[in-house]
Amino acid sequence: MPFCDNSGDLIQLQTKINEISDREISYRKETNSDSLHRWKQLSLRKQQCTLKAPVFTSFLSGSMTVEAAFVIPMFLFAMLAFLYLFEIMAVQTNIRVGMQYAGKMYAKDAYLSPFVNTGKLQSDIQEEIGIERLDRSLILGGASGIDCGNSYVDLLNQILYLNISYKMEIPIPVFGRFQVEKEETMRVKGWCGYESSIPISAEQTIVYVTETGTVYHKDYHCTYLDLSIHMVPVSGLEDLRNESGGKYYPCELCGKKVSGMGVYITNYGSKYHMSMSCGGLKRKIYAVPISETAGKGACSKCGK
Repeated sequence: MPFCDNSGDLIQLQTKINEISDREISYRKETNSDSLHRWKQLSLRKQQCTLKAPVFTSFLSGSMTVEAAFVIPMFLFAMLAFLYLFEIMAVQTNIRVGMQYAGKMYAKDAYLSPFVNTGKLQSDIQEEIGIERLDRSLILGGASGIDCGNSYVDLLNQILYLNISYKMEIPIPVFGRFQVEKEETMRVKGWCGYESSIPISAEQTIVYVTETGTVYHKDYHCTYLDLSIHMVPVSGLEDLRNESGGKYYPCELCGKKVSGMGVYITNYGSKYHMSMSCGGLKRKIYAVPISETAGKGACSKCGK
């Protein structure tokens, strides 16, 4: 009997254990179902947010694309405009430099050939600027695109009117190529000597004077004006005489203190100089009417 009682107790105990296990399993199922429901709700919300987000993102990316489509080309056009502006200014400067050189070449030969040669003007301009530089510039036709045909000379006054015309071609993407006509002008006086328009009389005779001289000269090549400078040793300075038989004395500007092995003298001067750059060895000669030389005497060599 005791064995039977123990077996009944065991059966009851096992029954209770099974009931507890069933309850725990059902609780876990309910708990898991709630968690699964919550997880599904969260997943659904995420999907909704994910579906809504691309609308805003696509709007932003689209607006940025439109702005870039306008801003980037405008920036590139602005940079291109600045580059072309600098090139145009550089070409104009080069043309002016070439014209100055060509005018100088004409002025030098104006006394021998008063007429203008447009072909030589063009070649002088090309030589000064450089044919390679002109060929890679904006000038239409490169070096051959420069036209000097409108240049002429005023034979009465011996003045060259230098007129240069050329075209500049500016390529602009999308819009094509644009041509701009340019013209440069310059006047150059030929070096053909001096000819007074005033009737020459005894009072209007042209003479030559210097800044510090006390006499006037009728001959431009007078030996007192045309200095012949040469160097002599200091040791024999006391025995030297100029062409007029006079001695040499120290220059007030540079000859007070003798130093070195030699000094500078002139054939007709009365001073010796320590430096070739001394103002006493320079002559600024002015051509003036004799009526404007009041207070100056005539040169002893050429003024008689």
